[in-house]
Amino acid sequence: MPALSNKPYRVGRSKTGLGLFATQPIKKGTKIIRYFGPMLDCNKKKDDAVENKYLFQISKRWTVDGSVRKNIARYINHACKPNAESDVNVKKRKIIIRAIKNIEPGEEINYDYGTDYFKEYLKPIGCKCESCEKKRKKKAAEARAEKALLKQKAARKAQKQAEKGAGKKAEKAEKARAAKPSKAGGKTAKATKSKAKTTGMKAKKPEARKPKAAA
Repeated sequence: MPALSNKPYRVGRSKTGLGLFATQPIKKGTKIIRYFGPMLDCNKKKDDAVENKYLFQISKRWTVDGSVRKNIARYINHACKPNAESDVNVKKRKIIIRAIKNIEPGEEINYDYGTDYFKEYLKPIGCKCESCEKKRKKKAAEARAEKALLKQKAARKAQKQAEKGAGKKAEKAEKARAAKPSKAGGKTAKATKSKAKTTGMKAKKPEARKPKAAA
């Protein structure tokens, strides 16, 4: 395993506040920095009562209080898909952060804080690591796409119903026009009927009378 590097990192601004960033290429397996601070004995009430977000539990009894300013490793943020990990030596009560991937200059160094820390501190506010941000963006994009699809379906359905209604209306109007006689046709029928009556009256001629005989 490569030896401890000569400070290949710097403290800088991160999405979640401050973070630790690589200043030079860090190869996979490289020991990056030590996480240190006062040792707390969890069997003592005074030590067990200490609470802050920089507590790093080594064993059931011993916990490192990493809140001291000199502990630069405390600026390393959590990531669900990290590029580093905590290498804990329980016997020596020592914690080393080492790379599990090749880390490029400018890339933020991060490691998984563990299930307990995640549930207590990160889950209530939502994890802001790159992996979780990508998941949220993907879900949001999928939700927008689904909403747009439903909107399109609703628009097509409304259009079909409108076209169907317009078709029925036109069909009904066509039937009504076909059933109703035209005005010109009505007048012709009346005229024909009237003419027929007149012709019938004229058809009967008066009989010729014979002259009376002279007396």
